[in-house]
Amino acid sequence: MKDELLREYARLAVRRGVNLQKGQKLVIRAGVDSAFFVRLLVGEAYAVGARDVVVWWSDERIARERYLHADADVFDAAYPWQVLAFDQLSEEGAAFLSVLSSDPAAFVGVDPDRIRRFSVAYGKANEKFYARMMASRIPWSIVAIPCAPWAEKVFPGKTADEAKELLWDAIFRTVRIREGGDAVAEWAAHCDRLTEQAGKLNGCAFAALRYENALGTRLTVELPEGHLWAGGSETDARGTTFIANMPTEEIFTAPKRNGVNGVVYSSKPLVLNGNLVEGIRLTFSNGRITDVHADKGEEYLKAEIALDEGAHYLGEVALVPYHSPISESGILFYDTLFDENASCHFAFGEAYPTCIEGGADLSKEELLARGINAESNTHVDFMVGTADLSIIGITRDGKEIPVFRNGDFAI
Repeated sequence: MKDELLREYARLAVRRGVNLQKGQKLVIRAGVDSAFFVRLLVGEAYAVGARDVVVWWSDERIARERYLHADADVFDAAYPWQVLAFDQLSEEGAAFLSVLSSDPAAFVGVDPDRIRRFSVAYGKANEKFYARMMASRIPWSIVAIPCAPWAEKVFPGKTADEAKELLWDAIFRTVRIREGGDAVAEWAAHCDRLTEQAGKLNGCAFAALRYENALGTRLTVELPEGHLWAGGSETDARGTTFIANMPTEEIFTAPKRNGVNGVVYSSKPLVLNGNLVEGIRLTFSNGRITDVHADKGEEYLKAEIALDEGAHYLGEVALVPYHSPISESGILFYDTLFDENASCHFAFGEAYPTCIEGGADLSKEELLARGINAESNTHVDFMVGTADLSIIGITRDGKEIPVFRNGDFAI
């Protein structure tokens, strides 16, 4: 892989992803196999003027051994020193950059209840930190680099080296990195386009969206009064813009917690806690998931929805054209960071408070009163977009306006 492109990727993640400011601390969360890229990120951060860079390492193979063999009670608590570190750094306004490089089958065979219990314990212990992230109080961003198991899943039949090279090429295309290009400038223009599209939807002030396609999706999603569509960059408490996901092609908002009714079918597989889930069908009544089915990995999906009461409700509705760049690549990435940007999707679990007017300054109780699903320790995106997807927007006076026709924006 060409050093020039890797350096440009590090530059993009630091200068546009988290948009690190001079004198600001940066926290990088990454797997040990990503060390070569993390070193580039650290160098770029100090070139920007970082006060300090803290690297938090992980290893999926070690995590798997822990899930399989550690004493059962360790999954019911988080270590206080871990909680303190993230609390203190986020209070100070540090930026958080995550580097994903995950094996889609990392936790196959692991007891889903162990994963569920640890997710609950870790989420509750880090509630303050995650609240700052969800409300965009601090800048954060996620990027990804290939690892051999992931690449071989995406490109079966290739050697590990060939598959990794192909995945690198695909990732660079999704994040607008090319030889001789200026990815930072290209992302500024891309975010402007997403903001413009979000503005069109905000101007409609829809009361509900009605989804239909040939898979069998028949779903009505009400939207709370004062909801806000967003896309591209976000703004932190200091007024600095950042991009939470790279790549991103979505326009998103929060649905009304108790206003989702019908059935929805997934259009792409979901990798959930290192396990593949396929053929998802969810049924909703008054917002709550009342029936869960998956052709494969159903037990992992049910465990995640059983995480807490809030996980039984939707927290995000996102619109992505079927003919978006990632979709047109024809690549199934087996990673939500990419696959959600090839397809319209929903997320069950906690909503982003910034998706409603004044939401960043509201308590959980106030958000719930406004109709937002504000209390859950999870947020799981699953893809529903298809080439024939129809979405009709219903205004508060009952007028129906096509939002999506044949899988693409009609507005």
